[in-house]
Parts: sequence; structure tokens; C-alpha cells
Amino acid sequence: MKNGAEYIIEFLEKKGVEVVFGYPGGQILNFYEYLGRSNLKHILVRHEQAAAHAACGYARVTGRPGVCIATSGPGATNLVTGIADAYLDSIPMIAITGQVKLQDIGKDSFQEADITGITTPITKHSYLIQELSQLPGVLDEAWQVATKGRPGPVLIDVPKDLFLEEQDMAAIHSHLITRKVAREDNTEKMMPLIVERLSQAKRPLILAGGGVISAGAWDALAELVQRTGIPVVNTLMGKGAYPENQPLALGMVGMHGLAPANLALSHCDVLLCLGTRFSDRVTGNRRNFLEKACIIHVDTDAAELQKNVITDFPVHRDLNEFFKILLEDPALVKSEANAQWISRIHQWQKKYKQPTEFSGPLLKPQAVIQAVARMADPDSVVVTDVGQHQMFVAQNYPISSRRGFLTSGGLGTMGFGLPAAMGAAFGRPGAEILLFVGDGGFQMTLQELATIREYRLPIKIFIMNNGNLGMIRQWQGLFFEKHYVASDLPAYPDFIKLAGAYDIPAVRINAPAELDEKVKLALETQGPMLIDCQIEANEYVFPMVPPGGKPGDMIGRWQDETHICCISGE
Repeated sequence: MKNGAEYIIEFLEKKGVEVVFGYPGGQILNFYEYLGRSNLKHILVRHEQAAAHAACGYARVTGRPGVCIATSGPGATNLVTGIADAYLDSIPMIAITGQVKLQDIGKDSFQEADITGITTPITKHSYLIQELSQLPGVLDEAWQVATKGRPGPVLIDVPKDLFLEEQDMAAIHSHLITRKVAREDNTEKMMPLIVERLSQAKRPLILAGGGVISAGAWDALAELVQRTGIPVVNTLMGKGAYPENQPLALGMVGMHGLAPANLALSHCDVLLCLGTRFSDRVTGNRRNFLEKACIIHVDTDAAELQKNVITDFPVHRDLNEFFKILLEDPALVKSEANAQWISRIHQWQKKYKQPTEFSGPLLKPQAVIQAVARMADPDSVVVTDVGQHQMFVAQNYPISSRRGFLTSGGLGTMGFGLPAAMGAAFGRPGAEILLFVGDGGFQMTLQELATIREYRLPIKIFIMNNGNLGMIRQWQGLFFEKHYVASDLPAYPDFIKLAGAYDIPAVRINAPAELDEKVKLALETQGPMLIDCQIEANEYVFPMVPPGGKPGDMIGRWQDETHICCISGE
């Protein structure tokens, strides 16, 4: 005989879960009583939102579901932002919440909230356990739902009294039936045509999305590139799907994509899209996205096919299975026009090269990121919060390690960075965790400095401190006639003193002359460290595709230009 709490804990242990992130409360104390006796390592965060983000960070670096725990009512609702973030970025997560007693549900009881109803739109599935006999089946199904196909979060809401109720779970479990989801497979009939288009293309291109990373399909993608010579661009979530130190890696596309990557996207005649949902940040105006190109879209989630962009070859298939079939086809060869296409791309790369030398007395964000990238271990895990610094990192920090880049892509959650870095540190013990975060986003979850200090997590926190909400201010400067409303931040707190209050070493970088020395000091320091980088307040992140524009229509400062100018697709 086992009670509900014991069964949940035993289930998690059998699934290989080692770490859970949570915050206790009245309706889940019965669960915590048994959690404290288990082999699971519980990380006490300082706010439930951080538990969800930390579970997300853990899942992103391991590929295994992250687990977060909260009590009913405000505890559960505080998880919502982190759950939504995981949902939009397809991250496997199990959220376990306590609920008021069965007899009190629906009576506006103290700390009652309909968390399954609240999270239905932002989870793959939400479950309310109404009798203990449901628990074994729900746990099994929830794990499958979170991990199979397109990954994502699930939530299991358990009433307080069911944590202590006992039943013979083994007898119940023996009668479970595993559910299977039917899938239409159209790969076989499409593959000859796909191979023909790729082999005969004059300007082929691969767009790698986050689905490549979720599927662990790095090797297969690399083999495809080696065999065909097709260059690769990536979405923000696909950063690191193909090593960015390789010659055929062009970098990120989209609103703040690199100019050569966006121009390659605009001019390709065949585009192979792998595990991407055609975000508006990639396509711009979807109505006229690559109207003349042949688009092949492969995704494990049938709901994404023909949703945002109508494609010529929508393929519903697991990416690893698709690669296996594709690479076994002897007709797949390098296009005869490939050399000419690569030469044109090289011309763009030379003309629109990212700046690597900076003048003036003020610290540039690009200079900070490039210095860290130059000196850090290539296998470091790079984490960003959301805003200008996020785009600067995506443009300037090359990722070559697997699952080495964590960011909030779909939801764009300020406050994500610090707790996600915590989760990454627990998911990859001993790894160097490099967090880039704005002064605005940092202040949303800075209470987690306490958690970082408690476990002495090796997180280097580079605060890109420009005294404002950088991306908001950039938009106001470009599109709102410089009407800066609610985008300036006061020059406090003093982040060095704040770090000291948490007993975390800290250093401030005020000028370019100090940069290399203090970055080196930070990277050599054991355990956590905070680095307050006083960066240029008016630096814009370029290139930028204006809202509704085409990928090739970018504004920015090119080469020696001191003013903003525009590329119109070349």
C-alpha cells in the first residue's frame, strides 16, 4: 500500500529524476513530508516563477523533463509564466501542484484556484486528480505527453487529502492501457520530389529550428550539410543546432538576424525547414514570405504544418526518421550551382560583417559578449534573459556545443535568465554557466541570488547595465519619434552592493580598457560572480527588419557608415 505522495515520488525516481525545484505551502505540505525522506534533491527557490524557469533551464541542457512543485492558489498561479514559456519553446516539464481538499473544490476555499483551467491553453495537457486510482495512469500519460512528439509542459493538480490516502497502486497499474496517437505519414511519397528539388536547386538553404535540438538531430544535420554543401541558417531557438564555427553556418535569421543570413533566406530558391514554426520574428509579413521559393517543412507536430506559412512539401515526421530516409537516398547529391551560391554568400559576409573593433570611451555590449566568447570555455552554457542583450548575444556569441544556448524565444520572458541559469547549473554539474541579462530583466527575479549563493552555483552573471529598457527604448527611438515613455530605469540599486548582501563576489566594468582584465577575473573565479557592465545607453541592436518587413529589408549601420541606412534585399 502506498499513499499518493509516496507514489508520485517513487514514479519520479523510477523515471530518473534527480532534482526538483519548488516552494512549499499549506496544500502541498503532505507531499513535502514524504519528499524530505526521498532521494530526490529539492531546490528551494525564492519564488515559484523561478521554480518553473529553473525546471525549464534544467530540461533545456539535459533533454529530460524538468520538474517543478508549488502549492495551491497563488503558488500554482506563480508558475504560470514559466509554464507558458516552456510551452511556446517546446520544453518538456512536469508541474505538480497541491490543491484544496476534494470536498472544498469549487467553494472559493482559502488559496483555491482552478489551475487546470488556467493552464489549459499553455500546457500540452492539464490533469486534476479526483480520485487516487487515477494517479498511476495520469503520471504515465503525463510523462509520455511531455516527452513524446513535440515536447512541452504538463500540469498535475493533486488535492491535499489524496497525498495521504492509500491504495494498492500495483494492482491499479497492471491494468493501464498506453494511449497511442495516430499520425499521417506522407514522407515516402514526398521524398523523391524533395530529393530532386534539393539536388537541382541553384540556391538551396537549410533553416534549422529548435526542433533539431529537441530531437537531438545534430549529427544527422551535420551529415546532410557535409554531403550536400547546403548552407545553414537558424532561428533563435535553433542556435547551436549546427555548430556556428563551421564555414557553412550563416547564423540567425529574422528581425535581428545577421545580414548575410537574412539575405540568403531572401534569395534562396529551395528552403528546407527543420523543426520550426515560422515565427513572425523569422518571417516578417507571412503573406509574402518567400513567394518564389520552394519550401519544404518537416515537423513532428502536424498542427504546425500549413499553419503560419503555406509550404510546397509539408512533412509530418520525426526529424531523426526524416533524416534517416533522406540520407539513405542515393539521388541526394550536391547541387551543381552550389559553388556560385556560396560565393555570393561570401560576398555578403564580407560586405556586412559584424563589427569586432570599437572606439570611444563607452563600453559596447558587443565588445563585452565577444570578450567573454573569446576567453570562456567553448563548452560553457550560455544563457540570456530577454531584450537587446539577448539579440546581441545571438549575433555575437558563436555556439558550438550541444544544448549550449538557453533563451526565452516564443514568450520572450524578462526574468527568465537568472533562474534558468540555476536550472542549467543543476542539469550540467561542473559546467561553466554564463548568464547575460539586462538591468531590467535581472530585477524581476534577482531574489534567486539567494538560491545561487546557497548552492554556490558557478554562474557568471554579466549584467548589461544601460540604465534603461533597451529594446523598448530602441523601438521608441526608431518608430515612436523618440518619445521615451517608461523606458528609463533609475540608477539603483547598486548591483555590487546587492551582490555583497548575498555574499556573492562582484566587479564593475566601466570602460573598454578594463574589459579583458575583469572578464578574465570573472571567468577564473570559483563559484558565482556578478559583473556589472556599464554599457553605452544608446546602442541599438542592428540589423533590424522593421515590423511587417521582408527578411531582406534591413536597417542598420554598415561598414564605416555612421548613419542608419537600409538594405532592400540586394
